[in-house]
Amino acid sequence: MNLGDLVVRKSYGGDVTFRVEHIVRNQAIIKGTEFRLLADSPLDDLVQVPAEAMTERGQRARIKAAESLTELRKDRQEQNRLGALSPAGIWEQAPKEASYFELPGKVLHLDGDPAYLNKSLSLYEQLLIPAEGHHVREAEMASVLYRLLPSVRPNIVVLTGHDGVLKSLPSYDLHSLSSYKNSQNFVAAIRVARDYERHYDALTIIAGACQSHFEALLGAGANFASSPGRILIHALDPVYIAAKAALTSIRETINLSDVLNHTISGSQGLGGIETRGSLRIGMPRLQDLSTLKVTPSAI
Repeated sequence: MNLGDLVVRKSYGGDVTFRVEHIVRNQAIIKGTEFRLLADSPLDDLVQVPAEAMTERGQRARIKAAESLTELRKDRQEQNRLGALSPAGIWEQAPKEASYFELPGKVLHLDGDPAYLNKSLSLYEQLLIPAEGHHVREAEMASVLYRLLPSVRPNIVVLTGHDGVLKSLPSYDLHSLSSYKNSQNFVAAIRVARDYERHYDALTIIAGACQSHFEALLGAGANFASSPGRILIHALDPVYIAAKAALTSIRETINLSDVLNHTISGSQGLGGIETRGSLRIGMPRLQDLSTLKVTPSAI
């Protein structure tokens, strides 16, 4: 067994594919390739799998992720086709040749996992959503956010990484933050963000990871959070919701049932409250300054 090997756990029926991150004596630290799960396991419980292999659960998640991305693109195309992005009456009062430009909401994404961060930033780029991402340990997110918010001035904040109900405790209480690996750190970061901007529609906060304390995250001020059913969430679930928020008009609320049903993990993985989108349009269409002919007039 070597670092970087893909493995499954015999004791869990090989349901999730992991990558070996660290090995200490007869124990390995393993990280989910599709799900935001960080775990430890005895080496003798791990079975190496080939790079092209994928568990049935992983295959379903990948198919769902592709469907969700396709749905986002279809939604945007349909909005443009129907003119749904234009304010009431703008087309009647404007010249026919006038066109518009779009300003999607800007995302600030803090992620406790560098590999998932890179996947997330790649997806934002594909969808033409302005985003700034930082790899930050969950325990440091509150202090980093305090510094970044005034300079980045995002419309949407994503706080994610790794979490889970602690298995090291003799017993756990799902009501208590002390039963979770990082939920208390997400709560602290959410409070910093909500103190910075108290209006829920001016700053959309999406927070949490696998098995996070959903109620505590919402109570701290998140618009969307994981995990109502204390289940594993897919690596890109928070990104999907952030993209939906960035591409929904400020005149509309994000369709809760639609957005949650199109996440890979579903409504047991993430939930939220009624929230307006953050996409704005402007007129006229921005011009290509490299081809614009201008007569200088300033002295």
